[in-house]
Amino acid sequence: MPQTAEHLNLFTESVIRQMTRVANEHGAINLSQGFPDFAPPAALVEAAERAIRGDHHQYAVTWGAPRFRQALARKHSHFTGMEIDPDAHITVTCGSTEAMMTALMTVCDPGDKVIVFSPFYENYGPDTILSGAEPIFVPLRPPEFRFDADELRAAFKQGVKALVLCNPSNPTGRVFSREELQTIADLAQEYDAFVITDEVYEHIVYAPNQHTYMASLPGMFGRTVSCNSLSKTYAITGWRIGYVIASPEVTAGVRKVHDFLTVGAPAPLQEAAVTALEFSDDYYEELRAAYTRRRDLFLGYLEKANLKFTRPEGAYYVLVDIADFDFESDTAFCTWLAKEIKVAAVPGSSFFREPVKHLVRFHFAKSESTLSAAGERLLRLAD
Repeated sequence: MPQTAEHLNLFTESVIRQMTRVANEHGAINLSQGFPDFAPPAALVEAAERAIRGDHHQYAVTWGAPRFRQALARKHSHFTGMEIDPDAHITVTCGSTEAMMTALMTVCDPGDKVIVFSPFYENYGPDTILSGAEPIFVPLRPPEFRFDADELRAAFKQGVKALVLCNPSNPTGRVFSREELQTIADLAQEYDAFVITDEVYEHIVYAPNQHTYMASLPGMFGRTVSCNSLSKTYAITGWRIGYVIASPEVTAGVRKVHDFLTVGAPAPLQEAAVTALEFSDDYYEELRAAYTRRRDLFLGYLEKANLKFTRPEGAYYVLVDIADFDFESDTAFCTWLAKEIKVAAVPGSSFFREPVKHLVRFHFAKSESTLSAAGERLLRLAD
């Protein structure tokens, strides 16, 4: 038989999705894969029911239904302070996963180099490889997970085509400051590179931290490819509606790639999602408050269990130090945790380029009752 592509040997299957299967096998509370166990907003669900009963069952415009793009442009313009054109700047994709893949395939030629901060959301490495590019990893230094500007400049000097930035960060929970973003922006402009952002947690930011959009910095809209989705903000991870916002020149390329990857995102769900995009600012304030309560509740249990962790500034993940436990690897610890404690986490090694084996990632996008149940189980670790 002929052999499959060699580049498939450069990465593994998703460890996050693998840990969901482990959680299901052992009946563990799944704090590995980051999806909620609570319902989306009722008004959004009702809009979906209306859309399914309506006349929205055939292909939408390939790069996004007009009503959806118009609503998204209004919402994004409101929060970013930028003038977003629904026809010139927006491409609707099948989730942010496709958005990132499309962005990389749009800006990279085979052999190009792409900076990826480590630790990183596990898709970025494989996405870079599948797009034909070479990832160049720059470490984020614990415990605060900040980058060294000199190390970053050294990476840019290698002739990179783009940098991938997750902000707020999965898995670290970092919210990059405006000063840090300006450092990245200055280097991108100096070395003529793109910045591809993953901003799916834009509205899950804990006071006093604030989210700054990379594309809003001076001179950056034309070289920023912003990837995002509705999954996290509206608790609809299964709807798979994402989008890319970029300059008209980049958008023209994004739409070419998107068309031949997936043709288009689900038409009835785009129609329904207009309802969510028209929510008032109160919704986003309540979202932040609800996730702040979940974070504080879960971190309280970690403290009672005598676990060391880095306090997240945004997103809904926390990295926990398991160095005090006698396990040969973080994977062995996570398997034992799911089987014996009945709580599932993700081995931190799946997010790091460096040989890090002492961290695991939990997520807290769950109801407070679920987090309390998981927390009570984790208290056994303090024994």
